[in-house]
Amino acid sequence: MFHAASSPIPSPRPPRPGRDAFFDNAKYLAIVLVAVAHSWEPLKGDSRTLQAAYMFVYAFHMPAFIVVSGFFSRSFDGSSDRLRRLITGVAVPYVVFETAYPLFRQAVDGQPMDITLLDPWYLTWFLVALFIWRLTTPVWKLVRWPLPLALVLAMLASVTPGIGDDLDLQRVLQFLPFFVLGLCLKPEHFRLVRRRSVRIAAVPVFALALTFAYWAVPRMNTAWFYHRDAAQELAAPWWVGPVMQLALFGCSLLLTACFFAWVPGRTLWFTALGAGTLYGYLLHGFLIKAADYRGVFARPFFHTHLGMLTVSLAVAAAVTVLCSGPVRRVFRCVVEPRMDWAFRKDPVRAAQEREPRREKVSA
Repeated sequence: MFHAASSPIPSPRPPRPGRDAFFDNAKYLAIVLVAVAHSWEPLKGDSRTLQAAYMFVYAFHMPAFIVVSGFFSRSFDGSSDRLRRLITGVAVPYVVFETAYPLFRQAVDGQPMDITLLDPWYLTWFLVALFIWRLTTPVWKLVRWPLPLALVLAMLASVTPGIGDDLDLQRVLQFLPFFVLGLCLKPEHFRLVRRRSVRIAAVPVFALALTFAYWAVPRMNTAWFYHRDAAQELAAPWWVGPVMQLALFGCSLLLTACFFAWVPGRTLWFTALGAGTLYGYLLHGFLIKAADYRGVFARPFFHTHLGMLTVSLAVAAAVTVLCSGPVRRVFRCVVEPRMDWAFRKDPVRAAQEREPRREKVSA
């Protein structure tokens, strides 16, 4: 897809104290699957096996990432500090990358592309979704049955083509149950799926899922896994939308649990990279699109089994580098900008900061 598989991978620093190695490992492995699956998109048409692997991975890689995002959004309460981090860590990167991707295409491919902040392009939809999901977190923490309500909204969205493409609201609503599920989970729930018995049971479940995906390749529209269209837009009767929503939610939830069961809980060489998954997510798209614009994927070698394997390994190595400390330091100004100049100072905090100074003076 882009970099050679032999790209050097810098040794990450140890994770910061207080971080759970399991979640950092889960985020890193999920983002590798996201990037690798993106690299299969232009190649999968030549191989039923690759199409099956693509469908299999798409069934759980984003749900797993979203569940973890929801789990770590439980503390969002709408306070000024939380809103500031939401703006600088989600809204600003969305504006930056939603602008950068069209400019990048024009520079590399020579094709002009409109810049619009209302129609997320490629992978920036996740930032819009995360912004909306986190803003609504207090509501989900307030209602009595948050997950059933989120499922009802997702089912209604699947039969409402009139929602349109603005802010990719179809995806926002159809993926919403996974975020709400993450909000509802507690650490002990993750410990349950990491038991040895679950880990063993995950092996035949994965095998059956892969077998089913191979069978389903010529029989099922892969677009169902994107959650970006209503049933009518996929040439299906309206009632199929809610049925598919429930079926895919159950399937994705089962495979996500199996994925978590096999995520290591100890600190490994890639654990620290879990803190940089947003960098890997936002930046790997430039590499994939550059390869696509330059016709790399059209070369015959990459349509062989060895070529597909080479692409997969290269992408895994590339996204690993993009999650590393040096890359994060370079791009922190656009992915996690501080922007203290843009916000008013909290008067309560300012008074608290002044109080110690007065005590020192009086002493």
